Amino acid sequence: MQIWVDADACPKPIKELLFRAAERRQVILTLVANKHLAIPSSAYVRFLLVAAGADQADQEIVRLLNVNDLVITADIPLAAEAIDKGAQVLDPRGEFFSAENIRQRLSVRNFLDELRMGGVETGGPAAFSAGDKQAFANQLDRYLTRHC
Repeated sequence: MQIWVDADACPKPIKELLFRAAERRQVILTLVANKHLAIPSSAYVRFLLVAAGADQADQEIVRLLNVNDLVITADIPLAAEAIDKGAQVLDPRGEFFSAENIRQRLSVRNFLDELRMGGVETGGPAAFSAGDKQAFANQLDRYLTRHC
């Protein structure tokens, strides 16, 4: 099992939690982004630079992941593709996406995207909070305890 991170938009506190978890659990963590990121020197933490452009990191994660890998992303289309390939997907706010809930999330995302393209202001997600970080840490710890 590996952990893949859609790192372009992943909050820094989540990346820091993941760095520590990779070391503690001795699991490979790969951050994928289209710009250079600072990562700690570790046998378990890797960085993969992809070409600039929309969805390049997403496509590379889907191409490389294996069944039962864990993907960290808030990107709903990426989550759907990863689930279709048999991966587990955890949002940086601590919510697991599943085959049961991802289609609904994708429908809502697509509907909101259509509204925005039509000029409707839909707002964005709430600011990332300490509670979000704690929810993520709890879910990650439970997951790694079961799978590592």
